[in-house]
Amino acid sequence: MTEASIRKLLIANRGEIACRIIRTCQRLGISTVAIHSAVDRQALHVRAADEAVALKGSSPLAPYLDIEAIIAAAKRCGADAIHPGYGFLSENADFANACTKHGLIFVGPPASAIEAMGNKSAAKTIMTEAGVPLVPGYHGPEQSASFLQQQAPMIGFPLLIKAAFGGGGKGMRVVETAADFAAALAAAKREANAAFTDDTVLLERYLTQPRHIEVQVFADQQGNCIYLGDRDCSLQRRHQKVIEEAPAPGLSDELRQQMGQAAVAAAKAIGYYGAGTIEFLLDNDQQFYFMEMNTRLQVEHPVTELITGQDLVAWQLTVAVGEPLPLTQQQVSINGCAVEARIYAENPSHNFLPACGPLLYLAEPVAEHLRLDTGVHQGDVITPFYDPMIAKLIIWHPQRREALRQLTQALHQYQIAGLQHNIVFLASLTSHPAFINENFSTHFIEQHLDELLQQATTPAPTAEVLAAVAMVKLLAFKPQDQVNNGSPWQQLAGFRLNAAAEWHFQLCYAATSTSFHLQVRQQAIGEYSLTINCTSATDSAQTTVLVSGELTTAQQLKLTFNGMSQHWHFCQHQQTLFLLREGHVWQFESGPQRYDIGHDNADTSLQAPMNGTIVTLLAQPGNFVRKGSGLLVLEAMKMEYQINAPADGTVDRFLCHAGELVKDGALLVQFTVRESV
Repeated sequence: MTEASIRKLLIANRGEIACRIIRTCQRLGISTVAIHSAVDRQALHVRAADEAVALKGSSPLAPYLDIEAIIAAAKRCGADAIHPGYGFLSENADFANACTKHGLIFVGPPASAIEAMGNKSAAKTIMTEAGVPLVPGYHGPEQSASFLQQQAPMIGFPLLIKAAFGGGGKGMRVVETAADFAAALAAAKREANAAFTDDTVLLERYLTQPRHIEVQVFADQQGNCIYLGDRDCSLQRRHQKVIEEAPAPGLSDELRQQMGQAAVAAAKAIGYYGAGTIEFLLDNDQQFYFMEMNTRLQVEHPVTELITGQDLVAWQLTVAVGEPLPLTQQQVSINGCAVEARIYAENPSHNFLPACGPLLYLAEPVAEHLRLDTGVHQGDVITPFYDPMIAKLIIWHPQRREALRQLTQALHQYQIAGLQHNIVFLASLTSHPAFINENFSTHFIEQHLDELLQQATTPAPTAEVLAAVAMVKLLAFKPQDQVNNGSPWQQLAGFRLNAAAEWHFQLCYAATSTSFHLQVRQQAIGEYSLTINCTSATDSAQTTVLVSGELTTAQQLKLTFNGMSQHWHFCQHQQTLFLLREGHVWQFESGPQRYDIGHDNADTSLQAPMNGTIVTLLAQPGNFVRKGSGLLVLEAMKMEYQINAPADGTVDRFLCHAGELVKDGALLVQFTVRESV
């Protein structure tokens, strides 16, 4: 490097991206400094860095947004430069300026470029002047509700309301009709203000079946700019990406070149340097339109690294100290296909609501050409304070179909217990025939949602699942139930005078309110007869099977059932046993446990789906409302969730108020079902 080379780098971020940056710095011999909140004091990125600085704040989020405190930490520890990662302050021009003012190298583009692209409305004007095609819409400064309502029919429905200063699906609403516009506009502005402290929005025609294609650009301070291939990020839920691949499938060489050249023109139009991404929408006629520019490293950058063989973080560090790009456009080569799946703590069956909880068990897959970028390990807790992404799982292969097959297989091998996650849902995506055959758009998930959710649903416990439970309980744990006043003849220790050894286990499967009594009798050394007595709210049944098993590790079982061997993962936490296979998790409670059965008509939609803050109440006590009408809006992780009436009825009273912080499961509304007013 030059005389201005980076010797010590402070990483103004956390989690997976901080760990990713640290890996490159370790390879390059650059010392690293992590910052962290009180919540993150034991986080993986803190342990991985050479040094760590604790920052105080009014909330767990505040330390990562405190420009003055971060600059002071960098100066105090003698850092030469700051890398912002993605999210937080990565696209904050004030932060970039502050770094420069204090003599620190900002590993990112100039503040002027961040400002130019930070306002999506102003960015559209710049792109028009640069000759980059745009989706028709309104991108101006006038923001009154009445004016925007007048613009909407001129653009045409459906249209998209989009936060001018943001991304990640926040502050975004699709509006199908004029009657829906006012409410959608108000919600988008509220969410934009909460996430980006600015409620400016733009309006665009909503393309009905587009693909989301983006181009990775890189520029240096000498004026050189190139593109490093393209990526397809069409598989999204709630406007947030979950599957990304490079290169984008099905594009002609001519179209790739046109999009790449347009992306370079966009970057040059704002005097850009560093890593950036130009995002386009591609319609069915193969026409592409500029959507936005992300002036930072993208979450999905690993797929580009795998097909180009380049380290983009290393490139960022090189460009930041004024050195030229390592390659020219002619030297860039694309090899094979890479696909990335974002593993989130979330509940796909409940509109992908973020989930929280401990990673009680975490078994990561191992395969050739597999890359795993993560910021957590077993025992960590996913909190409600930050993005709930657990890891990014990436596979490279010369052929796209084989890359998808291997990614699906790796997802099946990824085992997590302790919280809800989207692993099986991701596997249902990567194995879906339409996606494999390149027949998809940004609406793929919503169009196939019922089918995908059905494939991702964990089935009720079968005989083989219960056989695995029985072998785990028998081989890995001492039986815990002792009955009949401790009589040695009734203790569940297996001993029987002049009879085969026998064990009894009582289990409850909460998901279906079903109780199981497992009776295990030894037939021969290592072989057992298992009798399953099942009792549910509607019936009871008994099944007897022959099983055997052996522990291969402390938390893995090899089960032989009906002459076939299977491998299972398991984890026990207090009285809860988790059994895992192919991404599915079965959760059992040990010992007698009562469940309230027979409340099938009980409705939990009036409960808080997660920890959050009440934004606004949409009805008045005493009001009669129709099924599906909005009752209140909850904000969590900077996203809004509307709680709707479960049926026609009357709002008796609200058990919360605007601005109140509520806990997951808290009852929010007292509601009486009525057929009419």
